[in-house]
Amino acid sequence: MDPKLYRLVYFSKNRILGGPSSIAIEVESILHAAQRNNARLDITGALIFNTGIFAQVLEGPRDGVEAIFEKIQQDTRHGDVQVLAFDITKERTFAQWSMGFFGRSREGHDLFGHIAVATGFTTARIEGARLFQIVRDLAFEEESRVA
Repeated sequence: MDPKLYRLVYFSKNRILGGPSSIAIEVESILHAAQRNNARLDITGALIFNTGIFAQVLEGPRDGVEAIFEKIQQDTRHGDVQVLAFDITKERTFAQWSMGFFGRSREGHDLFGHIAVATGFTTARIEGARLFQIVRDLAFEEESRVA
């Protein structure tokens, strides 16, 4: 077993069918499954979502990250999955969350809803380091609102 800590950054297109309430139910289902499965495999991370895309950071042992990511790739709710970075890292950024989710609050939804304009986010040219920074910034922003 590889003792190193890995970080995977990816995005995928939303393939959930239905209206806003159906999508919200499915996203909650994804979130609960992620929290349960990730904790068991020592994976931490964060997920942001809008109606068009999922963007996620996974951190943990290589075997665990790869196992979780394999499930994501096989999940029909995700399409056009794009890995932007998969690297060794010295420390976890999302150590307190088996899977943090940002955008549930009205402020978070508004913040993520405007992310393309505010950050230049586009799936056509986003890089792993930039997407990681966006997810990290959203996490810290959301955490400071709760504190």
